[in-house]
Amino acid sequence: MRGVILRPANVVGPKCSHGVVHDFVKKLEANSSYLEILGDGTQSKSYLYIDDCVKAIIKAYEFDGNGVEIFNVGADDQVSVAEVAKIVVEEMGMDDVEFRFTGGVDGGRGWIGDVKNMLLETSRIKSLGWKPKLSGKDAIKLTVKEMIKNKNNQ
Repeated sequence: MRGVILRPANVVGPKCSHGVVHDFVKKLEANSSYLEILGDGTQSKSYLYIDDCVKAIIKAYEFDGNGVEIFNVGADDQVSVAEVAKIVVEEMGMDDVEFRFTGGVDGGRGWIGDVKNMLLETSRIKSLGWKPKLSGKDAIKLTVKEMIKNKNNQ
C-alpha cells in the first residue's frame, strides 16, 4: 500500500472563506476606521498560495515512493499577523486604519491553541522539483487583490 501525506502551511487564495486574510478583508469592508487584530500581532507564520499548494499535491502524488510519504508544503518566509494587516490595508487602498491588538492569550497568541511561530521545513518536497512561485507576502497580496477583483465582478 502507498500513501502520501501533505502538511501544508496556511493556504490562501481568492476563494478562501476563513483565516486571517479573509477575516481582515471582511472586517475592513464592514468598518474601515479600525482593524481588530487577535493577539499581539507578532504571531509569525508561513502562507502558501493555493496554486502552489495544488502543484505540490500533484508533485507529491506523482512521486514514485514506497509506503507512506510525508511532505511539508509551504513558502520560504514567515509573515507576522501585523504584517498581514499592513498588506491587507495597503492592497485595499486604505489610509489611517487604526490597528487594535487584543493582546491575546498565552504569550500573545490570538486564541487558545493558536500557533505563535510556524515555518515548515520543506526540503523534502523541494527535492522532488517543487518550489513555491510566490513568497508568503506575495501570496497574501495576490489573495487580497483577487478577493477585491472577484467582489467587484459580482
